[in-house]
Amino acid sequence: MVPFTTRCMDTVVTQLRADGFDVRDEDVASLSPFVRHHINVLGRYSFQLPDLPGGLRPPRGKHAADEE
Repeated sequence: MVPFTTRCMDTVVTQLRADGFDVRDEDVASLSPFVRHHINVLGRYSFQLPDLPGGLRPPRGKHAADEE
């Protein structure tokens, strides 16, 4: 799961920079794919991922939280 999370984080940081956001290298250095306090270890999880072209879905838009 860590390689997948790392890849997703890199994709998002790259997109933020392309969109003109000031993403500082020192902030990126503090990111970690090992954060796991949000995972419920007592639940059931499915890791069967759909077959996505390119391996990742596109990042959600800037206002994704507003659209949900």
